Amino acid sequence: MQLSDFDYHLPEALIAQHPPATRGASRLLHVAGRELGDLAFSDFLALVNAGDVLVFNDTRVIRARLFGEKASGGKVEALIERVLDEHTALAHVRSSKSPKPGSRLIFAGRWEAEMVERQDSLFKLRFLAEDNVFDILEASGKLPLPPYIERSAEGEDDERYQTVYARERGAVAAPTAGLHFTDEMLAALAAKGVELAYVTLHVGAGTFQPVKVENVAEHKMHSEIYEIPAQTVERIAAARARGGKVLAVGTTSVRALESAARSGELTAGRGETDIFITPGYRFRVVDRLLTNFHLPKSTLLMLVSAFAGYEEMRAAYAHAVAREYRFFSYGDAMLLERKD
Repeated sequence: MQLSDFDYHLPEALIAQHPPATRGASRLLHVAGRELGDLAFSDFLALVNAGDVLVFNDTRVIRARLFGEKASGGKVEALIERVLDEHTALAHVRSSKSPKPGSRLIFAGRWEAEMVERQDSLFKLRFLAEDNVFDILEASGKLPLPPYIERSAEGEDDERYQTVYARERGAVAAPTAGLHFTDEMLAALAAKGVELAYVTLHVGAGTFQPVKVENVAEHKMHSEIYEIPAQTVERIAAARARGGKVLAVGTTSVRALESAARSGELTAGRGETDIFITPGYRFRVVDRLLTNFHLPKSTLLMLVSAFAGYEEMRAAYAHAVAREYRFFSYGDAMLLERKD
């Protein structure tokens, strides 16, 4: 397929710049083939059944953006892509001239780091303080809002650009389908007999990387770390055995589950994935998908088109634009039924 096949017109006014006034006060578009239902997110509870299993991504967004200066002079900005260990990380670095190996960077006037080497478009940084990288980011980093949110992070974002169940530090972007859930909704789902399970996939900045080739098959997907707990595999197997459905909350949960099932059977463990899901892909684990709306020409729009049907997604997005749904990270949600 061609990149232009995944384009659509989106009025700029529909890109949500702030979260809704209260968490969960969003709209929900239910997509079941060509049948479209305009609902509220509070209706989600009625759309899942006892015995189903919901799979959430429990990654936690880190304060990944650092500002500083090169020791040799000149401003520098780093966006941490991946923390490698207590003192090293891979980062996107912006400055007037790219730092060379051995050069020193000073962030927030206090944290010195050495640029060790280039790894493709990323820079490996070694922080010289005794503090670990996560603590440095928590002390001096800024929350990295997506590029289509045209403002700097504010106080509300510290809470609202994080799911209520976020645990594992490491993402530079939120798994945004999970932002709709409140503690009360999770409790209501459990009380109904819906199983809750978790995976971890640390969302990288590559999720916003534009596809630069017209032939979609030539695109090289960015890589992300994921982990599937044994308990999640067991809960999915139990749901299958009793006839329940597996509902993934967010495309990141889909990517983790489908990556861990490439052998044909879902297995627990930790790995790295560059899985690229496009129309024609055969899903092995996920039956239903809760997701937000995705950017034109994006790999995530390709994923949902593979899941719910290409023509069905085109119709759903046209409907959402006409009905003025809110788009992207702080926007409204869709519940998609898989097209077999």
